[in-house]
Amino acid sequence: MGFFNRLGRLVRANANAAVSSMEDPVKILDQSVADMQADLVKLRQAVALAIASQKRLRSQADQAQTQAKTWYERAELALKKGEEDLAREALSRRKTFQETATSLQGQVQSQNGQVESLKKSLVALEGKIAEAKTKKDMLKARAQAAQAQQQLQSAVGSIGTDSAMAAFERMEEKVEAMEATGQAAAELAGSDLESQFAALESGNDVDDELAALRNQLAAGPEAVALPPGEGKVADVQPVKVEEVDADLEELKRSIDKL
Repeated sequence: MGFFNRLGRLVRANANAAVSSMEDPVKILDQSVADMQADLVKLRQAVALAIASQKRLRSQADQAQTQAKTWYERAELALKKGEEDLAREALSRRKTFQETATSLQGQVQSQNGQVESLKKSLVALEGKIAEAKTKKDMLKARAQAAQAQQQLQSAVGSIGTDSAMAAFERMEEKVEAMEATGQAAAELAGSDLESQFAALESGNDVDDELAALRNQLAAGPEAVALPPGEGKVADVQPVKVEEVDADLEELKRSIDKL
C-alpha cells in the first residue's frame, strides 16, 4: 500500500511540475480575469434569482395575510348574523392562512439574509475583478520583462570561446598583429634603404679615388709624387710599382668589407 501511495505521489508531482513549466504568466493572467468575469456573471444571475424568489415569497406572504384578514372579517359577519358554525369555519380558514403567512414571513426573512450576502459577495467580486484588471497589464509587463531578461541572460551565458563574440575578438587581435607586423617591416625596409644609399654614396667616393690612382699609375712613376713645398722644389724619390700594388690590394680588401 505504501508503494502505491508513493507512486501516486510521484506521478502527481511530475504532472504538477510539467503543468507549471508549461504555464505562461501572460496567458494565465488573461484566463484568470476571464474566469473571474464568468464567475461574476453567474453570481449576478444567482443574486437576480434570489431577489426574484424573495419578492415571490413576500408576495405570497402578503396574499396569505390578506386572506387571513378576509376570513377574519367573514367570521365577524357570520357571528353577527348568528351563524356560529359558519363563523367557526371562517376562523379555521383564517388560522390556516395566518399560519401560512407567518411561515412565509420567516422564509422572506431568511431570503433577505441570503440576498444581502449575495449582494456583498457580488460587490466584493466586482472590486476584485476591477483590481485584477488594473494589475493585469502591470503583471503582464513585468512577466514579459522577466522573460526578456531570462533570454538575455541565457544568450550571454551561451557565449563561449567558440562563439561569434570570441571569433570577433580573435579577428580583432589578428588585425592588430598584422598592423604591427606591417609597421615593423616598413621601418626595417626604410632603415635598410638608408643603409644601401649610404653604401652607394660612400662607394662613389672610393671609386673616384681608385680611378684617380689608376690614372696616376698609367701616367708613369713620375706622376706619383709628393706635392711641391713652398719655395724650393724638394727631391722626389721614385715610387716602386710593387708598393703601389700593395696599397691598391689593401684598398680593394677594405672596400669588399663594406
